Amino acid sequence: MTNTFEGNIAFTARYDGDATASGEMEVQPGILNPFGTVHAGAMIWFADVVATRLVLGEMDVSAGMKGFPLAVNLYANLLANTREGTLTAKAEYVKQGRRLSVVRTRVTRPDGRVLIEMTTTHVPSE
Repeated sequence: MTNTFEGNIAFTARYDGDATASGEMEVQPGILNPFGTVHAGAMIWFADVVATRLVLGEMDVSAGMKGFPLAVNLYANLLANTREGTLTAKAEYVKQGRRLSVVRTRVTRPDGRVLIEMTTTHVPSE
């Protein structure tokens, strides 16, 4: 048996200053799994990009990849799920460093319930 899946993912990610970043992702059919809840991969992608946005800070990446914060480790706890609403991500530093940064990102649903708590480790590309 063969199944075909396709979809689109869209979300925002912004650096808020004060060592935080945040974003929003609307639940839509293109990010749902076959059971009608948000695919874990979509939530992880969302959280990873918001975490990376935090480490980027005010960095201008238009000049190329030098210094871009590469995620070298990712640990995600999938705690709950949802079928509707707008998900919110908030990223904060556990450790902010020049060569190594660790970020904790939480993705929540509109009622505040945590769906994912993820920790990522970032190093600057060379």
